[in-house]
Amino acid sequence: MFVKGVVFVGDRRLELVEFADPKPGPGEVVLRIMASGMCGSDLHPYRAESPPECIAGHEPSGIVEEVGVGVSAHMAQVGDRVTVHHYAGCNACDQCRSGWFQLCRAGTVRYGADANGSHSAYMLVPAVTLVKLPDRMTFTSGATIGCGTGTAWGGLKRLGDLNGMDLLVSGQGPVGLSATMIASSQGARVIAVDVQASRLELAKKFGAAEVVDASDVDVAVAVRELTCGVGAPRVLETSGSSGASEAALKCLSTWGRACFLGLGGGSFEVDVSKLLTTQATLMTSWTLSIAELQRCVDFVGRRCLPVDDLFTSRWRLDDAEAAYAHFDQQSAGKGVFIFD
Repeated sequence: MFVKGVVFVGDRRLELVEFADPKPGPGEVVLRIMASGMCGSDLHPYRAESPPECIAGHEPSGIVEEVGVGVSAHMAQVGDRVTVHHYAGCNACDQCRSGWFQLCRAGTVRYGADANGSHSAYMLVPAVTLVKLPDRMTFTSGATIGCGTGTAWGGLKRLGDLNGMDLLVSGQGPVGLSATMIASSQGARVIAVDVQASRLELAKKFGAAEVVDASDVDVAVAVRELTCGVGAPRVLETSGSSGASEAALKCLSTWGRACFLGLGGGSFEVDVSKLLTTQATLMTSWTLSIAELQRCVDFVGRRCLPVDDLFTSRWRLDDAEAAYAHFDQQSAGKGVFIFD
């Protein structure tokens, strides 16, 4: 038996390729995929000349179809509704044992890049990467929490308590919109920044108290005006743009904390002499641990946050070429592949 999966073949082209049905080995499970999100980081291999030769996609959500030897009922059972921490490690080093598989000291596997991902009807993963979904949570919600929304959660956790804080969220793509939604529900006053009016409108919908159009105004000046000249005590930069990162840093207040998690490929210089007298803290965030993934699922479920609304387009796998051509424009929210 064979299943079809999306494979990027270079220069914004893809193919639906047949693969043998996956079979679980010891400690593994096979998922029947119900939803597979399209992540902004997918656009890097999609646009590349020589992308990885594997099934794309790393935002899976689905049902456990089959379990391998050594998988206890506590870990996974056939029929469980799950999302996936989309990395695998050695499970023995200190980083893996603390739930940070992506920081494995022996080397990590990222699904959709180093191993077959979720843009297919079935997916093989280690049972230790699974997080169960509440019964009332949709599979599309589980898909975005697995990476996009989860990445936002991880960055916000790095910034600490946000209740009552002014928080600048730079970039209102799917991760930035997730951050706006979560932080607003945690009591932050979110100032959302982007260059696209459509995304700023979505930011308002998801709870942003203020929006700043970076294509029209000086972001640092606008944010200082919105914060009575003080600046933002918390900054989350999600776009990865060099210019956006520089602008976001200029918005940081004295004793401020800024977290950078965008994968845009840009770089920028930090003048330490200018930061020295501000007592600023700069940090990065690389998605989140599996323990935080569980907390994110629980939080979204308890608050009934509308993360489904991050998906502005839904596709069938046969429409993958059109789906990625549309997503490549980066003019709206997320896309997701839906499976019956």
